Amino acid sequence: MADGSYHHGNLRAALLERAEQVLVASGADGLSLRALARDLGVSHAAPARHFRDRRALLDALAVNGFTRLNERLRAAAAAPGPVPARLEVLGRAYVDFAVAHAPLLELMFTVKHSDDPSEELRELGRRSLEIAGELIAEGQRQGVVRADDPGRLAQVAFSALHGLATLAVASLLEDASLSEATDLTLDVLLRGLAATPR
Repeated sequence: MADGSYHHGNLRAALLERAEQVLVASGADGLSLRALARDLGVSHAAPARHFRDRRALLDALAVNGFTRLNERLRAAAAAPGPVPARLEVLGRAYVDFAVAHAPLLELMFTVKHSDDPSEELRELGRRSLEIAGELIAEGQRQGVVRADDPGRLAQVAFSALHGLATLAVASLLEDASLSEATDLTLDVLLRGLAATPR
């Protein structure tokens, strides 16, 4: 494909799309701007217009990943229904994303916890937990979620869901299907989050 085939930021989007494909196939170590340029049929200098170096590309991939994840979590939190049902939808949204995009999720957390993540990346990473924390706080105000720090409860819930997704990706769920394991994990989480009956 000729360099002139890309206009108005299309090259940046194409680079990110191809980079995610390479990430899935070869891992982060397989990513290079020169190879991406070759894959897309553009000059080896063309990616530099969008990413100053490989680290900038990895940052952009992580930002893109957190943006997509947060959109799904926001949609789940805003779904109709009572808070416990929306927490369940949110939990399923996280597991679905984590399993479907496992290499990207791993990169997202690796880059977020690197020596010097961008402020945008730190904010997007925090936002994932905040979306869940805000929904938990809403449930607390309604008296359907136990009293405790909402952020702490969200972190515990995400830890369980992330662990489940990690086991699923590694084919370590033994005889349980992902669907069954997700159902059970969410049942345990939601029971644990429920307010103690008075």
